[in-house]
Amino acid sequence: MRFKRNIEEHLNSWKNNSQRKPLVVMGARQVGKTTLIQSFGKDNYEEVAYFNFELNHDLHEFFELNKEPDRIIESLTLFRGKGIDVTKTLIIFDEIQECPKALTSLKYFQEAETKYHLISAGSLLGITLGQQRSFPVGKVEFLDLNPLTFEEYLLNTNDKLYQSYIHYLNEKTFGKIPKAFFEPLLSEFKTYMICGGMPEPASIFSQTKDIGRLQKVQDEILRSYQLDFSKHTQPINANRIQYVWNSIISQLAKENKKFIYKAVKEGARAREYEAAITWLNQAGVIHQTYNVTNPSLPLTAYRDLSAFKIYLLDVGLLMRMSKLNPSVLLNGNELFKEFKGSFTENYVAQSLTNSLRNPPSYWTSNRTAEVDFLIEHENQIIPIEVKSGKATRSRSLAEYNKKYNPTKRVRISPLNFDSDGAFINIPIFYCDNILEFIT
Repeated sequence: MRFKRNIEEHLNSWKNNSQRKPLVVMGARQVGKTTLIQSFGKDNYEEVAYFNFELNHDLHEFFELNKEPDRIIESLTLFRGKGIDVTKTLIIFDEIQECPKALTSLKYFQEAETKYHLISAGSLLGITLGQQRSFPVGKVEFLDLNPLTFEEYLLNTNDKLYQSYIHYLNEKTFGKIPKAFFEPLLSEFKTYMICGGMPEPASIFSQTKDIGRLQKVQDEILRSYQLDFSKHTQPINANRIQYVWNSIISQLAKENKKFIYKAVKEGARAREYEAAITWLNQAGVIHQTYNVTNPSLPLTAYRDLSAFKIYLLDVGLLMRMSKLNPSVLLNGNELFKEFKGSFTENYVAQSLTNSLRNPPSYWTSNRTAEVDFLIEHENQIIPIEVKSGKATRSRSLAEYNKKYNPTKRVRISPLNFDSDGAFINIPIFYCDNILEFIT
């Protein structure tokens, strides 16, 4: 199954822009970059010229010898054994992080008189760009691809529920969704939480409901991440990255999910493991949220860089890493309660990061209260509390409200819509659309 993605609208806009620059699609391994780009090319161009710098190392030589796009295309034509009409062809440079000279060449493609249709992609571009001294800043466009949202999952797997989802999203009245629609949406969301938003496992599970096959594919993705640790770093750094990676489950299992270095390894110090966390961030496989004790604009100016939490990029992969049995969690609300609500909180962190294009923050007050997330929107700071069960009392959100009197307060939970003045309860399966409800 090929999943339709909302980001395809951005690809169409890019194609139709006469001033287009080379496009760089960024995202973690296995989020569906190659499938998306190739499918877009087949649907919108007469030809697709695909080049993979990881599989074909001979391609690297063409960029060592030439800087002129026409000469590079000439060499690629000979390699491909077929002509490339640049006015009708989408040119794809995949795994471009494996060839730094190809990255640099994007500058020359942008400056060329011929307006090439060129998209590049790579799994570790965040790391590569951090090391690339000659990257053509301002000469390319960037587009981030993240795991499937719940809305995208519904769009591709259950059209009837998708239509209900869109209907109540468009209403924005905060009226209760009838139980006949709410319960099936919540049930389907539980399935999404288990298979996650990585396209291959989501596709397999939606079609077969085979948990064994699902887990096998998820294991393969997690293994590919760990292989990257050793393949793309020095041994000492690879070990530290692995230690941090292995600690994520135990970090999230704590009541207070603040990242603790001693939970990584006995005697671990921040200066030894900061680079490992940075690597995981740049690889796109974790989200890092910082504590803010003074919720003022901009939030980034008031971050405590020594106090943060780490979440996994995909809740389905987190489920697999935890080794919990998914079949047990499909019943009742156990999925939301297990693991001290970490699945729910990880999903919300993942969702907010994707919606806002930046990780949210969180707020604490003298260790007596903690609001799970803070976001900036239209020059306002909005506190967000995540509830995993049916309990609705939130002492921390109440304390925050008393101190700062925000114009809006949000609770995300498995409960139906509710609104009382500045307060809004948003069902968890609408988290991806939070901006629709707070605007």
